[in-house]
Amino acid sequence: MISGFGQQAMLSIISHLIFITLAWWALQSLNYEKFLRANHIFQARVLFIMLSIVIGSTVSNFFLDYLLWSQQLPLIFQHILLNI
Repeated sequence: MISGFGQQAMLSIISHLIFITLAWWALQSLNYEKFLRANHIFQARVLFIMLSIVIGSTVSNFFLDYLLWSQQLPLIFQHILLNI
């Protein structure tokens, strides 16, 4: 049981890191120079890092929830069959 929590924690960490990296990569395609003030490069990078974390974490949570729900779905049918 404890090893299952460890595996789930590792999967969550890896999933978050992958989706945050993917969000960072996707945000690099934006032409954001139009929206920035001159000489505010550091602030723009911090904003992009924060946006990457928000987008990546949201997508990762969706992915992990979907995975958990798909694993729990057979339990519904087992419960129905056992109560018949």
